[in-house]
Amino acid sequence: MTDWRPDVLGAGFECTDLDLGADDEGPLFATLVRSLPERRGFWQRLLGDVRMLEDVDVLYVHGWADYFFQKHVARYFTDRGARFFALDLRKYGRSLREGQTPCYIEDLRSYDEEIDLALGIIRGSAGSEPRKLLLLGHSTGGLVLSLWADRHRGEADAIVLNSPWLELQVSGAVRRLLAPMVNMRARFSPFELALPQLDLDFYTRAQRAVCSPEELAGIDPAWRPEHPMGVVSGWLRAIIAGHARVDAGVEVGAPVCVLLSKRSQFGVTWNDGMAHADTVLDVDEIAKSALKLGSSVTVERVDGALHDVFLSASDARANAFARMDGWIRGWRATHGPSR
Repeated sequence: MTDWRPDVLGAGFECTDLDLGADDEGPLFATLVRSLPERRGFWQRLLGDVRMLEDVDVLYVHGWADYFFQKHVARYFTDRGARFFALDLRKYGRSLREGQTPCYIEDLRSYDEEIDLALGIIRGSAGSEPRKLLLLGHSTGGLVLSLWADRHRGEADAIVLNSPWLELQVSGAVRRLLAPMVNMRARFSPFELALPQLDLDFYTRAQRAVCSPEELAGIDPAWRPEHPMGVVSGWLRAIIAGHARVDAGVEVGAPVCVLLSKRSQFGVTWNDGMAHADTVLDVDEIAKSALKLGSSVTVERVDGALHDVFLSASDARANAFARMDGWIRGWRATHGPSR
């Protein structure tokens, strides 16, 4: 039986540890968080008051230097009857242990272990009724889940990606030129800095400009630092290999909805437009790469959205939820029971 305990997010959220053994830095754990929908009363069930996602389980995976804290995203799904689960990967967020290199991994396929353990718990608690699986990934988590789905075709029924990091900001051509040098450095010095800390705080500043004080107060800076660490060679090699795999074309085996900002905005000085754009990824490159995920891909460009579209200003955030809701309704109409 799974040992669930109260989560840091408070009422309505629980978590459990997933034991992954150990590596050179010590014991490894991932953390599975869950939020369950309110139970329907007897008369509601008798009268057929069935919510749109009553038979759906959602598994969310966060981005780089990040963890799950977006309670309002979980609430969207649980309000519609889904069971919501979020995975803090090894060396991230709730799973980070003292002495570990935050976020470090040498092969994105290693994450299959915690994803598979999480799905074992999710399916084991589902009872006898068949349930559908919707994967929800943000940024690096979108890359991780896309590659997992390609290796496990038929496991996921639907995939929603929130600004997935499917290509380097410098484009595929430059990535291919960088790869041999990064691979050589990673082979001999995997923990050596491949890129210095280049974060100019614009993404954090944009969130401060548009998010509520309550949302910002709920973010743990130890798990989601304002200035993430520099990029080391071993980790960058894993990311570049993942991007190359997507570039070659994958098949995730399920319909995909990709949510992106309408524009990116980069620069060395802050301007107010950065509060209404993606300051992390080149969204045009991501939109093109998204079409290589499979045979059924919808790309939704959200005007005014940040890198995490669900942390955008109120109008853009509402638009992002509306776009996702419309896509999910269409998916249910064609790939699920009529609601």
